[in-house]
Amino acid sequence: MKTHQDLEVWQKAIGFVTQVYKYTESFPKSEIYGLTNQIRRASVSIPSNIAEGAARNTSKDFSHFLAITLGSIAELETQLIIANNLEYLNHEQVEELISTLISIRKMTLGLKKSLNKPTP
Repeated sequence: MKTHQDLEVWQKAIGFVTQVYKYTESFPKSEIYGLTNQIRRASVSIPSNIAEGAARNTSKDFSHFLAITLGSIAELETQLIIANNLEYLNHEQVEELISTLISIRKMTLGLKKSLNKPTP
């Protein structure tokens, strides 16, 4: 690996953030400092923590930042369900976003597992 930008999970997470920003543009203006901000911050933290972890010197440090990434994914999934319940997002948008989140979660777990393998 050269940099975090070479990681497929980071690339996918960047695309995901772009989609989140587009979808949250239509949220009520009263939510700009509420749910809109929370969803955007949680989504941005996913590729940000992957990048920060990849820049660390040890696999243990990288694994720690991937654990934080997994927490952000769970937080964001919850927020998307709330946005759906409030009808800020339609069912198709939520399904698309959660499907992508599940994919990012699986990729993150796989990367974390590979970092935690004992070296021969």
